[in-house]
Amino acid sequence: MLKRIKKGDTVICLSGKDAGKKGKVLKVITETDRVVVEKMNIAKKHQRASRQFQGGIIEKPASIPASRLMLVCPRCNEPSRIRVKAVSEGKKVRLCIKCEEPIDKI
Repeated sequence: MLKRIKKGDTVICLSGKDAGKKGKVLKVITETDRVVVEKMNIAKKHQRASRQFQGGIIEKPASIPASRLMLVCPRCNEPSRIRVKAVSEGKKVRLCIKCEEPIDKI
């Protein structure tokens, strides 16, 4: 399952039409290993009018396969692979491979 990317992380797209773009993770779908990222993979949706909404064409982000994304380390601000390390008594923390600093707050 998907353990390397979590909601709120900053990621960069590696391939596709959004290659090179950075964005914040809005939602992680673990069943299908897909991720919804802001300002990436924008889909147009025709929305019916209601009492709250006038109606028309709205743009919303669609999901992207997690294999296309790479986590951006908040410390060194570079895309890098991550390592999971057990800290103490079942607690695990994600580490950046490039700078060896923890990504999660302990």
